[in-house]
Amino acid sequence: MADQFRSTEGLIDALADADFDRPPALVSNAHITGLGVAHALDAHDVPVIALDRAGGAGDAGDAGTGTVTHDGLAPPSDAVDFAGAVTYPLDDLDGFREDVEAIVDAAGTEAVAFGCMDEWALSYAEADPDGVRLPFAGSETLDDVLNKSELYATCEALGVPYPETYRLAETAAAGTRDADASVEEAADALGFPLVVKPELKRDFEEAFGTNVIEVADREEFADVVAAASEEGIAVMAQKRVDIATGKDHSLASYVPPSGSDDALAVVGNAAVRYPRDFGTSCLVETADEPAIEERALAVLDDAGYHGISESEFVYDEAREEFLLLDVNTRPWKWISMPVAAGTNLPMAAYAAVTDATYESDGVEPTRWVYLRDYLSLLAGDETFWDQLSAADWRRLVSGEFEREGNLTTGVYRPADPGPAAKLFETEFVDREYYCSC
Repeated sequence: MADQFRSTEGLIDALADADFDRPPALVSNAHITGLGVAHALDAHDVPVIALDRAGGAGDAGDAGTGTVTHDGLAPPSDAVDFAGAVTYPLDDLDGFREDVEAIVDAAGTEAVAFGCMDEWALSYAEADPDGVRLPFAGSETLDDVLNKSELYATCEALGVPYPETYRLAETAAAGTRDADASVEEAADALGFPLVVKPELKRDFEEAFGTNVIEVADREEFADVVAAASEEGIAVMAQKRVDIATGKDHSLASYVPPSGSDDALAVVGNAAVRYPRDFGTSCLVETADEPAIEERALAVLDDAGYHGISESEFVYDEAREEFLLLDVNTRPWKWISMPVAAGTNLPMAAYAAVTDATYESDGVEPTRWVYLRDYLSLLAGDETFWDQLSAADWRRLVSGEFEREGNLTTGVYRPADPGPAAKLFETEFVDREYYCSC
């Protein structure tokens, strides 16, 4: 167990004394999503090195022990063998590459990278550190999938429904495709409120602190687009979809290099989000929606993407159909659900680039719950009715859910209590981890 989050130098020193009988996995971030990936790999005895940026209350850590402050939940997990800081790639990509190469060199063996947020996945691909195997497509393919203009053009060509969207002339100079409309023309076509989102969300998030902005009128719309233009960021206007609450669906998949015909896939229904209408998933269950699987795999296949991904769909009540919103080319918060359902996507990805083997036994109905958010919803929203049964709660409290039944969790596992205990420790102090996933 990694009971410390080490500085880069401290991690290198620790790894120099370690022995690995197979390539370790480099898992970034070291929080909820990274923890889910670590659990999935640890179930097959894959050693895990969790890498993240340092962060917490501003404490530099303890130079004498080689540790630094970090509020993510993966380092105390029994599924993580080592954990430590690396240069944040969005601050210094070359520094990130140098840190990762030094870590791999100290480990004495090649490693397999799992980027659990967009910036980590893209940075592993762009930096391409020596000694690191990537179980996903290269940076050009990632950019094509993550670029909303490219994604929606693919949807248009394949007949995959997506929200009505216009690339804006006012930011076309920074875009990768020709504009469809001006601000005024898009406003006339879509009405208000509408959604402004970027072609590529990394720079937009850095500039605006979010990856989507809802605007209520023409003045607000024009101001946001003008600000994006000043930042050199291409944006588009999208119809605000009248979505059906509780009917968001995603395809969780691993597509191997051989193509989508050999993909492992599970459709998940985000039955409950926190906050209810626009938050992140806190209760997800398997669903039988073959059209979603077919459409998502067609998009991935057209893009030439291989690796783990989540293809997000919402149900438009007005159009009475599922619309593709986004594709995340990496693991995500509820990655433990397809694993528990019988399709260990991280292990399949690891096996594809190593001598390991993995084969799924098929998908079983499964639910995933993130108790921190689910309990907050129960306590704070009088209109929300509990969707777990008394038997579910007994199995959760007793820990029996880990051994039987169709329920799994994010973070909370009595057999691996460190992450949940750390969540309690950090939940009530005046600091916030930089990433919610």
